[in-house]
Amino acid sequence: MKLKEFSEIVNGIILGDPEIEITGVSGINDAQKGDITFISSSKFLKYLQGSNASCIILKEFVEDTDITQLKVPNPYYAFAKAIEHFHPAPSFEPGISNLAVVSDSATIGRNVSVYPFAYISDNVSVADDSVILPGVFIGENTKIGSQCIIYPNVVIRENVQIGNRVIIHSGTVIGSDGFGYVFENNLHYKIPQVGGVIIEDDVEIGSNVSVDRATLGNTVIGTGTKIDNLAQIAHNVKIGEKSIIVAQVAIGGSSEIGNLVTIGGQAAISDHTKVESGTVIVGQSGVFGDVKKGVYSGTLAIPHKDWLRSQALFVKLPEINRKIRELEGRLKTLEKGDT
Repeated sequence: MKLKEFSEIVNGIILGDPEIEITGVSGINDAQKGDITFISSSKFLKYLQGSNASCIILKEFVEDTDITQLKVPNPYYAFAKAIEHFHPAPSFEPGISNLAVVSDSATIGRNVSVYPFAYISDNVSVADDSVILPGVFIGENTKIGSQCIIYPNVVIRENVQIGNRVIIHSGTVIGSDGFGYVFENNLHYKIPQVGGVIIEDDVEIGSNVSVDRATLGNTVIGTGTKIDNLAQIAHNVKIGEKSIIVAQVAIGGSSEIGNLVTIGGQAAISDHTKVESGTVIVGQSGVFGDVKKGVYSGTLAIPHKDWLRSQALFVKLPEINRKIRELEGRLKTLEKGDT
């Protein structure tokens, strides 16, 4: 593909040779002749001098380089489009394998791929162009939308609703029982978990994620939300649209997460917490109660600026302690002098 053709795809402006043949895509340090690469921040400009790339994608043109440049509003997005072009997604052969188990009462749409050893239970519906890969279990009365990809060894329990263009990676369990018990007669008595899960359109869920079904009602993951690996979403949680949940996050039961929320890795959200839309919770933070829009850090989390000041103070504590002891000594000396 010539650079001028790719520039039309991403609405870019070329500085240099538009006839360059682009044959691949690579990171800036690994790029060779024919590769297109990108810089998302000025701090990476130092790598330009040693790069062998044929073209560099960036937000603003730079001087002092002979590499052809492609200016776009969002270099990372253009780079993703380049990867998409040169490394197209794998294709899946439509049809139902003879080694799959599909209930006679299941409804399978057009061009659906069901691979060997998948199990599709009674009254399941799978809409057009979806892919069910080996080892997937789909429980009774579950509905899966169109153009979904369910990777190997995913478990989708009964009464789950999955929208369109949803991607679920290997090892994830959707609709496992919520963690609910009542203590009676010196025993933990299990509270039946009879609700469901609703996963809306364009959600992507990483590997080994657990999304619990609601006790009653539904656990909900909103349109466009992305969940990284090893996250725990407890029963009756409501997550809004276009939020980002990074790896190893745990969200306690009945919590409500707004739209466009970012939760960093290993953060913990206590049960019945409400997080306003647009909030950022930094990795390894812990929050509870009503969390107003802002950036939060620490356990228990406090406003991020306060946390940064606290961390700066923390490293100075030995020096502060020494000075306090010196001042206490001087004070005792002065007090003795008064007596």
